[in-house]
Amino acid sequence: MGNKAGRAGIIGAGILGRLTAYFLIELGWEVALFEEGPETPANSSFSPSYTAAGMLAPYCELEYAEPIVVKLGVASFPIWESVVKTVGGDVFYQREGSLVVAHQNDKNEFLRLKRAVEHFTSEPVMKQLKRDEIRECEPDVDPKISDGLFFPHEGQIDTGAIMRALSVHLKKNGATINFDTKAENPTPKKITTAKGSFDFDCVVDCRGMGAKADLKNLRGVRGEVFRVNAPDVSFRRPVRLIHPRYPIYVVPRPNHDYIIGATSIESEDLSTVSVRGALELLSALYSLSSGFSEARIMETATQLRPAFLDNAPKIIYKGGLCRANGLFRHGFLASPMLAKLTAGMVAGGKIEAGFESIYEAV
Repeated sequence: MGNKAGRAGIIGAGILGRLTAYFLIELGWEVALFEEGPETPANSSFSPSYTAAGMLAPYCELEYAEPIVVKLGVASFPIWESVVKTVGGDVFYQREGSLVVAHQNDKNEFLRLKRAVEHFTSEPVMKQLKRDEIRECEPDVDPKISDGLFFPHEGQIDTGAIMRALSVHLKKNGATINFDTKAENPTPKKITTAKGSFDFDCVVDCRGMGAKADLKNLRGVRGEVFRVNAPDVSFRRPVRLIHPRYPIYVVPRPNHDYIIGATSIESEDLSTVSVRGALELLSALYSLSSGFSEARIMETATQLRPAFLDNAPKIIYKGGLCRANGLFRHGFLASPMLAKLTAGMVAGGKIEAGFESIYEAV
């Protein structure tokens, strides 16, 4: 692919596509993005990038994720800080830690996560809390909850705000974003749409589920989230409740808004939230803090997260065509580093040491 700057066409303007464009522009490339959806989605169900809660908690993911995902998430923290500072705008981003709690009956699940973190790193990335310490950290957590883990370096980002800020930044820096423009069957160095064909030095496919027909073993995993307004709850940081059947995360946003989710259903059904899903999720929410009893449900959303068999992302490359996909439920957690790796591959054929397992040549 060479080391000099060129022209890249990126298909898919979700968070991965926008961040890949961001890094390619930094490397001196001209960039055009093609997105089949509108610039301003009508609701959060439009794409995983808008449905996502924006929880940046890599160590918590060790309960489910491959270690490479955690490594991507940890590496993404300084990138997020740089990106947020560079794009400006009113982007809610904070790193005040995250809290994981469990009811007494689920202590074994809690200890399993603790052991997984200790096995992954010997660094002091967590602190075990007991009942009173949990209340010092988050006073509105239910008093009956007696076991907690505090991860001081984790955080969160407002997904919609950073998507908008990136769009403005990319346009200011010369990128062309073609909304309402579907590109199908991408080939090396060429993107074809209803508006015509476009030639590039490299095509980057960041379509997520839109690339399913072209990527072996890519599947969709259904996720359901709620946005509620809860004036009686004042969580300062993301809180995750461990449960063997319906674990949940609660991510605070300004003005007592909260994003609640965590369902991962092996289904590609995109219908609205089920009664069972709503009952389980909201019951778990109430058990976390009774203050949610008077919360108002502002929005529900469902979306399919693209995932490979191991639930870890991949960069698949062949001269003139590079595909990045498989972020599963880790879109905002892992996308900064994955986008940087993708841009490095496009711009210079570079494979980053320590992340070799992500790359796949065809």
